[in-house]
Amino acid sequence: MNGERTLDIREEILKTVRSRCVTASIITDYEGVIAGSNLIRNESEKAGMSLLYLVEDGSWVNKGDEILRIAGSPKQILAAEEVFIGLLAKASGIATNANEFVKAAGGRPKVVCGAWKKMPGALKDVIRNAISLGGASPRMVSGPFVYLDKNCIELLGGIKRSLDAVAHLENHTKVVQVKGRYRDIASEACEAAESGADIVFVDTGETDDMAAVARKLVKTGLRSRVKLAFGGGVGIEKISMLKTLDVDIVDVGRQIVDAPLLDMRMEIVDLHAGSGVLRSAGI
Repeated sequence: MNGERTLDIREEILKTVRSRCVTASIITDYEGVIAGSNLIRNESEKAGMSLLYLVEDGSWVNKGDEILRIAGSPKQILAAEEVFIGLLAKASGIATNANEFVKAAGGRPKVVCGAWKKMPGALKDVIRNAISLGGASPRMVSGPFVYLDKNCIELLGGIKRSLDAVAHLENHTKVVQVKGRYRDIASEACEAAESGADIVFVDTGETDDMAAVARKLVKTGLRSRVKLAFGGGVGIEKISMLKTLDVDIVDVGRQIVDAPLLDMRMEIVDLHAGSGVLRSAGI
């Protein structure tokens, strides 16, 4: 109502301890890779709290490990629980999933995850960073490249015409997606290799397609011209099969970015009298 002060429920709950200084820790309930720590420093500074301890991005943690320790007023601490866990839990879950795929692959095939591009703009940097911290690559190629997907190929009139259209981009790696839409998929892969592709991406999710492509490229003497990538609903259970095939790169999408949270909780570790917030971060 007009002129009435809106009740701050947290202030009402905490009014008997509002002058206390509180120290709290965030503890992980699962093992995994930490991501999001780079955002914590700025948030703690903005909130006027002291950051006493923080695990670095990319660190492996075990169940029960302390991730960070902060000091502030009771109201600041309760607000920080939502904000800080929100910055850490999802990103760390993604980093942990990425790491599981990388460990399963054992160096070959190379694990990439380009699915961050399909995420909302505000989340893209966080997700891309988490993928990298887990040891996977957020891009199929580290340098400049051209990705000719099925829609580009359709618009440009086929695989050869598509590659002809970008042939002048000599410093760009050419990646061609094949799905067996025009001919059998092995023949499409050979056409791509003959026409100047650097990477042939078998994006059907079918390991039989991958095996057929590799066999035909070897048989026609084209295998040495290209790297072979595979994608399409790749779960962790498929990695062992892919390791037996002639695959250089595996693109994992939803199974990495749709990771469960790395569950965490906040615990109060000290509550002492006196107003003011500790300002010595110590890190």
